[in-house]
Amino acid sequence: MAQTAGLIQFSGHQHFRHRLVLSILSGKPVRIDKIRSDDKNPGLRDFEISLLRLLEKVTNGTVIEISVTGTAILLKPGIIAGGALTHDCPLSRSVGYFLEPVVMLAPFAKKPLQLTVRGITTDEHDLSVDLLRTVTLPHLQLFGISDGLELRIKRRGASPGGGGEVQFLCPVVKQVKTLNFVEPGKIKRIRGISHAVRVNPQFSNRMIEAARSVLNRYIPDIYLYSDVYKGEESGKSPGYALSLLAESTTSALHCSEAVSQPGVAPEDIALQASRALLSEIKAGGCVDRQHQSLILLMMVLGSEDVGRCRMGEPTARTIQFLRDVHSFFGTSFKIVSAEPLDKECVQLLYSCYGIGYINANRTLA
Repeated sequence: MAQTAGLIQFSGHQHFRHRLVLSILSGKPVRIDKIRSDDKNPGLRDFEISLLRLLEKVTNGTVIEISVTGTAILLKPGIIAGGALTHDCPLSRSVGYFLEPVVMLAPFAKKPLQLTVRGITTDEHDLSVDLLRTVTLPHLQLFGISDGLELRIKRRGASPGGGGEVQFLCPVVKQVKTLNFVEPGKIKRIRGISHAVRVNPQFSNRMIEAARSVLNRYIPDIYLYSDVYKGEESGKSPGYALSLLAESTTSALHCSEAVSQPGVAPEDIALQASRALLSEIKAGGCVDRQHQSLILLMMVLGSEDVGRCRMGEPTARTIQFLRDVHSFFGTSFKIVSAEPLDKECVQLLYSCYGIGYINANRTLA
């Protein structure tokens, strides 16, 4: 990573989405080179190019230059415009890949965002639309982004054929609230969505039974919802998945999911998701590992006050994200060991002084 006259430079395709988001929010141009330069098939993949096209739609005045070989890009950020948009995602990644960065940008747009995306709604790489709706959006509400915040699943689309459609609605805010979330509480309930498309509807019930066989040992308040789609709404490929969510007495959320694989029984998928949820809960903290970056970003953008949040150990992705945040905003986090509620898990207290980010793009309705 190097900085020259306001331009921030990175190498490699790792952490591509976060760096683009930070560039747009901070208003600082970014150059990323050596993108898979040693690969047999060098340069940007189709889903990365599609993400750049989506960011062009969401913003106004953004200039993106891609080198002839596709191994380097330069992004000069414009303003976040918002408005009513549609985007067709390639079938190499699910719509979660595209919605995660948009969720970070949308609250700071000029106009409320109404984005319709089409493609695969659940795969094993990215957050599914179910987790985005039940976990990611409630995390935004911690920062005062709530009225009109919604994710509607119009059609489901399993891999590889896709055919799903999702609508994301997000209001605009002038400024996000400072977060002070240090009490993880005790898990009080578990909710889940077991969906099946273009397969026997019984698969959904089999996943629910198998998940209950594990989770009922720990807690009685479990409600798993069976979501079976038929006809046009079920996309173009068969598939099924189980998304689980545990909520604590202080509204801390932990989530997991498992997606159907060829030759794997629905019961095994459910057991995989259930065990993953238990390991997430064991990792502790007020925020699960998949949402650490989102929470930390909003803490940085918060009002000029000290924001605090208790989380588990940072993932490798989170560690790099903290470094990148420092490159773009000059903000550092103070990370200290929190008093352990459980001797087995490491809990850390993350605190930072917010930069008081004001949404200057916003048009007053």
